[in-house]
Amino acid sequence: MKRLIIVALLVLLAAVAGIVRSHTSNGVSLNKLPQVIAGESETAGDTREEIRKTYELAVGARVRVSGINGAVKIETSDSTTAEVYVERIGKSAEALERRKVVIEATATSLDIRGKKGDAGFLAKMFGSSPTERVTLKLPRQVALVTEGVNGAVVIGEIDGPVEVHGINGKVEVAGAKGAAEFHGINGNISVALKEIENDRVSMHGINGNIELRLAEGLSADLEAHGMNGKVVSDLPDFVLEKAKHGNYVAHVGSGGNSISANGINGNIRLSRAAKTTASKS
Repeated sequence: MKRLIIVALLVLLAAVAGIVRSHTSNGVSLNKLPQVIAGESETAGDTREEIRKTYELAVGARVRVSGINGAVKIETSDSTTAEVYVERIGKSAEALERRKVVIEATATSLDIRGKKGDAGFLAKMFGSSPTERVTLKLPRQVALVTEGVNGAVVIGEIDGPVEVHGINGKVEVAGAKGAAEFHGINGNISVALKEIENDRVSMHGINGNIELRLAEGLSADLEAHGMNGKVVSDLPDFVLEKAKHGNYVAHVGSGGNSISANGINGNIRLSRAAKTTASKS
């Protein structure tokens, strides 16, 4: 088995060396060789691809956005129509082939996910991957899951549960009305909580500051453990009961609704959300 691996490596090195000799003799600079080895055109500029889809969703439908190499923006309204717009940008048409965006929909679910495309070994080793920008217009009454996004995530008002996991970028939620979970976020979080259904908001593994804006009259109990930061608030009905060794216990109003935080590398700030009028757009 070792011999086979060594032979395969030698063949690969010989092939790469041949490509290098061929192109350097034709005046191709060394910094363009990875692009050439991957099979990309040397003269191609950025290549764009757009995907536009429209679907009808039932109330409470599950929407999942995952594996996106770029920013995600989600607008919401009181309609039952979901509009999907995906912009893919690569250095060449060949680069766009290295990733795909798959969209699957039924009346009760919408799944948008990025995945690896059909590319050869050399293209995977040396080629560049395209980026994606996903813009959605969704009904407000959905259950939303967003995970594995390499970019900022901006979400409008959602009247169902919200789960946001594995994000490399900031997270903003204009309004959450159901249970909310935020895990594995490398960036700041800003969330307006209109209600806390099922008595819980959960946050853990956050590398950034957290801003929670509570609706007028919303009460909560906050417990935070393993924090490298502080819990602060400008609320008049905020009571901090415990603040010791990165562990905090606090209450807002009469308490009751649970907000839990673990492994936070940043501060948690609680404030009142500004009163807004629901948009019909």
